[in-house]
Amino acid sequence: MRRVTLTQYLVGRQQNNLINADLRLLLETIARACKAISTRVNKGALADGLGAAGTDNIQGEAQKKLDVLSNEILMEANVWGGNLAAFASEEVERPVPITEPYKRGEYLLLIDPLDGSSNIDVNISVGTIFSVLRCPKTAEGKYCEPEEAAFLQPGSRQVAAGFAVYGPTTVFVITVGDGVHGFTLDRETYTFVQTHPDIKIPADTAEFAINTSNMRRWEPPVKRYIDECLAGTDGPRGKDFNMRWVASMVADVFRTLTRGGIFMYPRDSKQKEGRLRLMYEANPMALIVEQAGGAATDGARRILDIQPKGLHQRVAVILGSKNEVDRVTSYHK
Repeated sequence: MRRVTLTQYLVGRQQNNLINADLRLLLETIARACKAISTRVNKGALADGLGAAGTDNIQGEAQKKLDVLSNEILMEANVWGGNLAAFASEEVERPVPITEPYKRGEYLLLIDPLDGSSNIDVNISVGTIFSVLRCPKTAEGKYCEPEEAAFLQPGSRQVAAGFAVYGPTTVFVITVGDGVHGFTLDRETYTFVQTHPDIKIPADTAEFAINTSNMRRWEPPVKRYIDECLAGTDGPRGKDFNMRWVASMVADVFRTLTRGGIFMYPRDSKQKEGRLRLMYEANPMALIVEQAGGAATDGARRILDIQPKGLHQRVAVILGSKNEVDRVTSYHK
């Protein structure tokens, strides 16, 4: 059977008027950048890609060499295409506007260049997450200056989102608002080929992903839910649960997409607002999960409805199989 490539998939979406040519080109550019990052990740120590960069990002977190390189690859790939007004990165404090001599486009790109980078040195899956918004217009119909305020749109306004997982295979997952599709990198032809069409998350699950080392700091609703799962067949759920935790959101969410489950990074007494970034991680993943039939909340609100207050805002995240997410959310109420 002849498989569909990512380019063919995007051209089909353009022909059906779901996306325009500029958005198609932007998504293809992101995919090409992910191929380049995949190559560097795969080389690891052979390309002197392991270890710390000796710098901190805007979050005050120590950067890995591949954090810095992945950020550079994505920015350089997208600056000249004429599709972007500006881009923002988890690794950089302020948005980077497109300036002369390059043409300014209509889209805003947000990137987490290398999610799970603490896993790089131990050869565990990492990835890239991205979110695409339209640049707002003024009352006169002109595009706003692409400063931080232009990015502060709720996740429901995303026009596309996706992520790449750099694991045993490199997989590129994308939504443009009509479902979720996964593409595997064929290293012989260097093309992304559709291998996971129309992904759907099972509504029920017997698997959860959470960092249990934080258990002592959890809020009561989260502890109640996990205690019920751990009680297994003897507890109120009447079935056994398995726990999985990769500490790489892209890997944990991809597993959740492909076989169901619930992924949780809740707020706690230390991370009072939550740990993950709303704009770079929670919003794109929430859109993908919802498009696959799942749910995503912060324990009280649908993540995609949250009005951002800052570019690097943090948030609690509970996402995955709908019935399990609804249960945890109901415990918060």
